[in-house]
Amino acid sequence: MGVTLSTFAYLAASVLFILALRGLSHPETSRQGNTYGMIGMGVAIVATIFKGGIDFGGFMLIVAGLAIGGTIGTVVAQRIQMTALPQLVAAFHSLVGMAAVFVAAAAFYSPESFGIGIRGNIKTASLLEMSLGLAIGAITFSGSVIAFLKLDGRMSGAPITFEGQHKLNLGLGILLAVLILLFTLTGWGILFWLIAILSFALGFLLIVPIGGADMPVVVSMLNSYSGWAAAGIGFTIGNLLLIITGALVGASGAILSYIMCKGMNRSIINVLLGGFGSEGGTAAAGGDTDRPPVKAGSAEDAAYMMKNAQKIIVVPGYGMAVAQAQQVLREMADLLKKEGVEIKYAIHPVAGRMPGHMNVLLAEANVPYDEVFELEEINPEFADADVAFVIGANDVTNPAAKTDKSSAIYGMPILDVERAKTVFFIKRGMASGYAGVENELFFRPNTMMLFGDAKKVTQEIVQALQR
Repeated sequence: MGVTLSTFAYLAASVLFILALRGLSHPETSRQGNTYGMIGMGVAIVATIFKGGIDFGGFMLIVAGLAIGGTIGTVVAQRIQMTALPQLVAAFHSLVGMAAVFVAAAAFYSPESFGIGIRGNIKTASLLEMSLGLAIGAITFSGSVIAFLKLDGRMSGAPITFEGQHKLNLGLGILLAVLILLFTLTGWGILFWLIAILSFALGFLLIVPIGGADMPVVVSMLNSYSGWAAAGIGFTIGNLLLIITGALVGASGAILSYIMCKGMNRSIINVLLGGFGSEGGTAAAGGDTDRPPVKAGSAEDAAYMMKNAQKIIVVPGYGMAVAQAQQVLREMADLLKKEGVEIKYAIHPVAGRMPGHMNVLLAEANVPYDEVFELEEINPEFADADVAFVIGANDVTNPAAKTDKSSAIYGMPILDVERAKTVFFIKRGMASGYAGVENELFFRPNTMMLFGDAKKVTQEIVQALQR
């Protein structure tokens, strides 16, 4: 395959990746977007293999890598549960980051293979590109590993903080910039590995202080980092497609992170420095002894009141995902609509563990897209709702975010479910949410707790509605 043809193939793949991003922006076109992305990646792989300059041994290594990676990816995709998708995404980001580190090391120790000079005399521009890809890749790897551990429950979701954390992160960032400058000017190997070690440490320090309620922003931020790492390495090895694709991923991830921070009343600067989920707040350590007792109800109580309601707003959360209750929730909604009840779904930007998590689950259950609304659209309607049906959500409904300045979630916009005439809250028990904050909504006079597994309780409501 000649250079002209390979360049054309890369251009076609880039267009397909752009179409993929466009398709993934809406649930109705997400499948089509995924298809475009897979075709684009296939074109990119084939174009790279047949571009030229690869001997038979290298070709066989590529084929072996594709076979091993493709097999692992297929097995994981078939076995993964919807609830585990966020940590899977974090794990994928870590692999992208480490790949950037490996490619940077290969380029540094074998520059002749990439046409960037000879060992000990690498082009200055290539050293800069290499060091940037190395640093961002290492930060992405260690940060993604911590995100995976938090999302998978192997590390506490509570913020891990210490005095002077922001100053330390800022100081390490400045030191990293100095090391990159020195490496660009000298090309010393010791500086290459100092950059790698410092970046691994910085990635760890950036993510550990971030609280569980803000994990969706972390996933988006790490996605952006992985893109910029790929773009930096793309410049080093002179791969046009890697540059374009990395820039697309980096820019789209950064924009999404900014939009989510704005929607959550967070500072984008603090996102970059780390620890933004713990600013000025602490997680509640235990319940307030002055709290009024909670009101517990039954599925029959909920079915009767919802059947006689005019408008119900459903608020899904991670508990729904864990219980795989989306199908039976859709069945409940269909029965209520037959009774003339208006049903709407309220989606918080950080409901679940990654952006769009609840949208994907509802789409899987064939919930009509025109019944699903984002926070800004649905919040004014809670005051007119007869019932707010909260199934597995917690932090995103907590009124403490508006009133308690000592709370870890203070300042985060929430769904105004407390304004509904009646709130049904399905939950296994009285435990706090992922951010470690007790939910004031449990104790409100218009709230009735429906204790139990989200799927089982909803099934009981369906049975009561059918009687």
